[in-house]
Amino acid sequence: MNDLSPQFPLQACPPSCHNCRLRKSGAFTPVKPEVLDFIEGFRVSTMGVEAGGALVRENQTNAQLFTLYSGWAFRYKSLSDGRRQILNFLLPGDLVGLQQEFGEVSTHGIEALTDCMLCVFQNDSLWDVFREHPRLGYDITWLSAHEESHVDDNLLTTGRRNATERVAMLLMHLYQRLERIGLVEDGTVAFPLNQQHIADALGLSLVHTNKTLRRLSLLGLHELKNGRLRLLNTRALARIAEYYDTPPRLMPLL
Repeated sequence: MNDLSPQFPLQACPPSCHNCRLRKSGAFTPVKPEVLDFIEGFRVSTMGVEAGGALVRENQTNAQLFTLYSGWAFRYKSLSDGRRQILNFLLPGDLVGLQQEFGEVSTHGIEALTDCMLCVFQNDSLWDVFREHPRLGYDITWLSAHEESHVDDNLLTTGRRNATERVAMLLMHLYQRLERIGLVEDGTVAFPLNQQHIADALGLSLVHTNKTLRRLSLLGLHELKNGRLRLLNTRALARIAEYYDTPPRLMPLL
């Protein structure tokens, strides 16, 4: 696996779910020891994927179910001429591949944005989860609905927000998600996206993306330096994006 630069540290999945760093972050719903034992039994392995590698390929059959433990990834769909729409970005704690459990092939691809470490789960045992631990089954359903809400927000952004509002929304949204899971350091978060990723996520041209980022930077609203993002005026960014996030609730973690 390629070495990561210091701003994107890679953390390996621990052998036991009882030692999970994510569960100790305070961002996720606590579970009883016996439920954690079941989750650990449901996990079949861990794996690493290098930046640019495929977690799931478009039209892939028998895709696996993962929890992203460390690193960044993104879901996307592409056209025959290579144009790509990034559907949403995946961060540590996100459940990956659930949609493939209900279809014969993957309707989208998932690519590692940075080197990633993942917990791999049995892809044919969801019935066991719902039958033996209904609360855990409910948590999986909640995660699916939560991801759908992200897609709804992204559709509103690309359909109705202008370029400045789109970029402001993306910066606010990703920063808040990273802050919730304890990945803010000295007021900054890792930001491995390049301008093409931003353009593909927001439905903008590369030139328009560049101009919009520079405009927001010149207004003193954010700073991107050495692969890290600092928000300098969150109130102004939130007002531009009409981003009024509710206080975060604890999220399930599989």
